[in-house]
Amino acid sequence: MHLFKSVVSLSAIAMVMACGGVEEQGGLATQESALVTGTSRGCTFTVSSAARPGTLPPIYDVTVTRAAGDTCAFGAGSVAVGSSTGTAPLLSLAANDLGVAVSYTSKSSVSGSAPQSLGIKHLAPDTLDTVRSEGLAVFLGKGSIYSGNLSIGSDGTTLTVSGTKNGTISGQTGTGNNYVATYLDFFTSETPRTVMTY
Repeated sequence: MHLFKSVVSLSAIAMVMACGGVEEQGGLATQESALVTGTSRGCTFTVSSAARPGTLPPIYDVTVTRAAGDTCAFGAGSVAVGSSTGTAPLLSLAANDLGVAVSYTSKSSVSGSAPQSLGIKHLAPDTLDTVRSEGLAVFLGKGSIYSGNLSIGSDGTTLTVSGTKNGTISGQTGTGNNYVATYLDFFTSETPRTVMTY
């Protein structure tokens, strides 16, 4: 059984890498396959960012937009979920009928030494209220989270975040600059994450 679990874990890592994970790290990291659009309860949701007018250094606001449509009972709407200073955030979105999950990289300062973290939100499809707010950061700010691609498991309730970082995420198992954070029952509970690195 232990061997089977190890094979499953290695298979999951291989799938993450094959699905276009981040190839580089640091300030030039690129996010090749992050989805920024998803559907929940018949509505289409999109996450985007834009520089706030008149700010220097630029502050990038992260917004989730719900499009109006024949199948969307809630109509058009949008909500700001976070921001990043000096560095445009990398974005990801995953959704199903339980909710909308969004992630964004964020810096609080333009300083080159300021760490970058990852914000993760669960939004209610109807009200756009934040139901759950999580984050990933390197322990004591001694490093950065460079990216965070979201996906929802086949059970419909497990949220997986995969990406690159440097430094140690609190509670991680393994070593390396690639991580997979798993949130069981993300949309329906406050179950703590687990983090595996490789």
